Amino acid sequence: MALKLEKSQWREYFDSVSKVLGAKLVEVDVTALKLGDQVEVEWLPLIGLTYDPKDDVMAVAMEGIEHNIPHPKEIYVEQDVETLRTVEVVDPSGEHHIVILKDPLRLAAA
Repeated sequence: MALKLEKSQWREYFDSVSKVLGAKLVEVDVTALKLGDQVEVEWLPLIGLTYDPKDDVMAVAMEGIEHNIPHPKEIYVEQDVETLRTVEVVDPSGEHHIVILKDPLRLAAA
């Protein structure tokens, strides 16, 4: 079940989560009535999740690219005891930016 974060929580929440997430891969999907579902980024290593209240921008930093969402209106997170699973950000135009996190595949030792 997704939990809606209050805007006053965004910066502190993402600062603290980014410090403890460890190695994760992320996919970023954007959904909107006009667009349908679009995969923006597919399974790149996550560097961090941040919210900058000064510029009012939510950023998903990944290896080689950054997905910025200016002026987010709502943010929902889905997490369990162990880790963050998804972040859903609703932008001013009503588009939903869905960040899906997963652990990288662990290969068996040779």
